[in-house]
Amino acid sequence: MRQVTIHEAKTHLSKLIREALAGEEIIIAKNRTPLVRLDVLPEARPKRSIGGAKGLVVRMDDDFNEPLEDFKEYM
Repeated sequence: MRQVTIHEAKTHLSKLIREALAGEEIIIAKNRTPLVRLDVLPEARPKRSIGGAKGLVVRMDDDFNEPLEDFKEYM
């Protein structure tokens, strides 16, 4: 959560909007008292994409699916 003053919000509105779109919670305050929250509308949120981690796993051992010795008593 990031708290900014009204003056900072007016001066850096574009930057604060980008941060809110990236998932940051922005609170606008007056004299350190929180007044409003900058929130992203559901239809403006970035769409989730499937397959974003493609190529992340470089190598997998052959015994990946084998039971672990430490957990044999639970099987």
